[in-house]
Amino acid sequence: MFTIRPHSSHSGSFRRAQLPLLAVALTAAAAVFVALPRPASAQASGYGWPVKPFNMAHPVRANFGDPRTSFNGPPTLATLNEGTGIFQFHFGVDIAVPDYTPVYPVCSGVTRLLSGRTVAVNCGGGRVTEYWHIVPSVSAGQKVVAYETVLGRVMKGYEHVHFTERQHGVAVNPLAPGHLTPYQDTTTPTVESIEFRTNDTGPELLPEFVHGRVVVIAQVSDMPSIPVPGIWADLPVAPALLTWHVERASNGKVVVPRRTAFDVRQTLPECPFWSLYARGSRQNASNFGGHKAWREPGIYLFKLDPSGFDTTRLPNGIYRLVVTAADIRGNTSSSQQTFVIRNGQGS
Repeated sequence: MFTIRPHSSHSGSFRRAQLPLLAVALTAAAAVFVALPRPASAQASGYGWPVKPFNMAHPVRANFGDPRTSFNGPPTLATLNEGTGIFQFHFGVDIAVPDYTPVYPVCSGVTRLLSGRTVAVNCGGGRVTEYWHIVPSVSAGQKVVAYETVLGRVMKGYEHVHFTERQHGVAVNPLAPGHLTPYQDTTTPTVESIEFRTNDTGPELLPEFVHGRVVVIAQVSDMPSIPVPGIWADLPVAPALLTWHVERASNGKVVVPRRTAFDVRQTLPECPFWSLYARGSRQNASNFGGHKAWREPGIYLFKLDPSGFDTTRLPNGIYRLVVTAADIRGNTSSSQQTFVIRNGQGS
């Protein structure tokens, strides 16, 4: 199977150079993310990080909404396209830090032990924060103080703390404005390819002959704003927003208005995982049959319309499909694919 490579309006490469944290210029629009002298708990301007230094951004190696895939079978195409397993949206962010790093609460409250390696803090007002992959140093029901009490230390071999924020039981994006602060993002998501398939797993259709109801799939990824060290270095993350529209190739007239395919700017989608991600998707260092593919980058394939794109609703002709990806700070890029609808012509 070959991949249609669209013309991109963004000239940056997928493996773009990363600016050092201290060299990133703060714009007036991002002034709210200036380092805080001392983080405050649950302020409108945000809260500090759960690891020291609290008032400085840390590398995030996995975004909110990233694919989390654990396949039951071996690493084969059959397993990838049809295999069972555990498939879900990442319900927090993974903050890259060395093993044994102390982890602190970002809000004061009362603890609850979710497991032998997860601590939750009830901050009041329906807000709960969770800290995964740590060896707890607190007990259940203990009162803790933001940025003072050590909740635990990162477990050996994990090299990150998974951080989740819930509001009234619903996981929210910790990187959205007004949450983890300071946080900036200077990278731009890339729409790497666009293709048409007869169904979720193929076969792929030539763009010169698109007909009937088709599944339109875009491969999209971003890179962490701050370079991640270790075996997770240079591995992609998912965008926060993916939209698309269709226009006539001859005059640019929009015939299918802008639609949203994927949006995790605030909360996670309520639909099943495979209704938004397309088969063939897998996470970084994906798990096949209990074996991790270390250093192997993930592939993020998105269905633009879970119900399929019905080409019979448009007259035969030449069109452009425009896909736009954005991150949590609004950095965007678009790519387009020209295609020809030919219904009733030998289909």
